[in-house]
Amino acid sequence: MSLHLHTNTQPSSQGKVYLVGGGPGEADLLTVKAMRLLQATEVLVYDHLVSDDVLRFVHPQAQRIFAGKRRNEHTMRQEKINQLLVDLAKQGKQVVRLKGGDPFIFGRGGEEMQALVAASIAFEVVPGITAANAVSCYAGIPLTHRDYSQSCIFVTGHLKDGTANLDWPSLVKPFQTVVIYMGLSGAKSICEQLIAHGAPANRPIAVVQEATLPTQKVLVSTLEKLDADLNAQPLQSPSLMVIGDVANLAPSLAWFNPYPK
Repeated sequence: MSLHLHTNTQPSSQGKVYLVGGGPGEADLLTVKAMRLLQATEVLVYDHLVSDDVLRFVHPQAQRIFAGKRRNEHTMRQEKINQLLVDLAKQGKQVVRLKGGDPFIFGRGGEEMQALVAASIAFEVVPGITAANAVSCYAGIPLTHRDYSQSCIFVTGHLKDGTANLDWPSLVKPFQTVVIYMGLSGAKSICEQLIAHGAPANRPIAVVQEATLPTQKVLVSTLEKLDADLNAQPLQSPSLMVIGDVANLAPSLAWFNPYPK
C-alpha cells in the first residue's frame, strides 16, 4: 500500500504535519491510514512508546528523529518538538509525528496542534488505539460492564512533589472504572490516597504492563495489597492501572496470555 502525501490548503513550497496515533504497540492494531502515512513519509518524529513492530512500516529513506520522553528524562522538550514540527513543514517536508496510543489522550497532540495553527501549518490528525482500550481488550478487563461499572475515567498519574495531584473524591465512587496512565512509580501513594478518601481497601486494582505485546503482564490485587504484590512481582513501564470491580474479571476472561493460576 502507498499514499501520496500532499496539501490542499497550503502553497506547494510548504509541507504538512500528520499527528498520528501509533496504537498500543502491536503493529496489527495500526489504522490503515497510519500505516500508509508511515510508508510514504519524508520525515518521522516519534516517541519512545512506539514499538519496533510499528517502526518497520516507516519508509526506508525517511529521516527519523527521536523525540521520546520518559519520566525525568526528556530527549527533547515539548516546546522544542513543537518548533521542530513547524520548521520541518516550513522546509516543505511531509512529516509524520508518531505517538504511542492516541495523539489526544495524554499524548500532547493538542499542544502540538496549537503550535501548528499559530504558525499556519497544514496538518491532519489520525486517531490511534489508546492504552486503556488495549488493556481492556487484551487483559480481559472490560472498562464498562452492566453489573460492575457504568462509567470510566481516564487520568494521568504523574506525580508532583511526591504526591499525585488528582481529584480524589471523584475517583473513589462505586460502580465506575478508573484508568491511571503513567502511575506505576507512584502506585503506593495513589492507593493510599484513594483509601484515605473513602475507597474500600479491598477495591480491586489491576496493573498491566506492555499491553498487546509478547511481554504483556497482568497483576490483579487490591488497593491495600498492591504495594506488597508489586514488590513480590515487579512490573515496569509502560504500565496502566485499572481500578474497579471489573479488574477481578481478568483471571477468567484473559485470552491473550492466560492469567497465571
